[in-house]
Amino acid sequence: MPYPIKKELRPAYGFDDVAIAPGRITINPEMVDTTMSIPSPNGSGPVDLGIPILASAMDAIVDPQFAIHLGKLGGLAVLNLNGIHVRYEDVTEIYADIAAATLEESTPLMQKIYEEPIKEELVARRVQQIKNGGVQCAVATIPATTKKLAPIASEAGADVIVVAATITTVRHRSKSVRGLIFSELVEQLKKPIIVGNTVSYDVTLELMHQGISGVLVGVGPGAACTSREVLGIGVPQVTATIDCAAARDEYFKQTGRYVPIITDGGIRTGGDICKSFASGADAVMIGTPFAQAEESPGRGFNWGMATPDTSLPRGTRITVGTKAPLEQILFGPSSLTDGTLNLVGALRNCMGIVGAMDLNEMHETELILAPSIKTEGKIYQHAQAGG
Repeated sequence: MPYPIKKELRPAYGFDDVAIAPGRITINPEMVDTTMSIPSPNGSGPVDLGIPILASAMDAIVDPQFAIHLGKLGGLAVLNLNGIHVRYEDVTEIYADIAAATLEESTPLMQKIYEEPIKEELVARRVQQIKNGGVQCAVATIPATTKKLAPIASEAGADVIVVAATITTVRHRSKSVRGLIFSELVEQLKKPIIVGNTVSYDVTLELMHQGISGVLVGVGPGAACTSREVLGIGVPQVTATIDCAAARDEYFKQTGRYVPIITDGGIRTGGDICKSFASGADAVMIGTPFAQAEESPGRGFNWGMATPDTSLPRGTRITVGTKAPLEQILFGPSSLTDGTLNLVGALRNCMGIVGAMDLNEMHETELILAPSIKTEGKIYQHAQAGG
């Protein structure tokens, strides 16, 4: 007898499941345009980026000096306002202690380190350090501390405010008398507000109707994140980006206002970056590849923002090593064949191969389901790696 089906599972795809189909025309890579803009809510002018790459708000990656360096290379680094840089005046010993700990010791140690209260004067000072470096400043805070910390950072000169949580929605229920309302935050700060993270069409559309200036897409794909293991929650990044980009396009049709989609997490190679844009992203946020830069403060380690959570850690410290200077990671040259260096060069070359003059045209690129794309015909490569 037939039996009732309670739920039907739809397929969802990550970077390794798909491939980009070549276009009908090709373009010289040096001719393509990789710039992108984060719109301002008050018409004062957008935040323009030379390359569509943000650095994740992770303490192992972004300190003021890293933010200045990436800013001068055309990207945007996001400083964690719930991290060690706003808890401690001197973080040198903090990084040394985290690097010296064993894997088993690392999470309890970080839980203790992050118990130190956030100091408001350090929030303003870190923003000013970045601005004094002559670059744009972006900062991130969790929803629980946004009302307190975002105005301080904004007044100190921050150009972009990121409100980030494992999952963010407009319809949040809590016991507080008045929760965080994004439309009010936009009106109060009058600066670009990027909100995340989400993976769905409906939530993305509702967030955009709050007047925000960007949406972070991704739940749990990061190399140092364990949300998918701890909570069982997540949607593979290609499907998540496609769904959220569809909401962006619908919102643009309704309002005429374009709100960028930023694919956040799980990006390891230039190919992953290219697939993000082919899925509809306007920018990407990168974590672990930047933790491997010589300029990152993490000493060859990376850990997620939720790693030090006192009751339910959703991240772990991972060993990533130090690979190359930041400029080489972004622009090459590269002697590696695994796609981990010259990320912007990979994007430019891919845009040239598919005939995309700019990032909007990359959205029109054909994606195909191709789970064998990395293994087809590669028997000698895999035999060499195994040997």
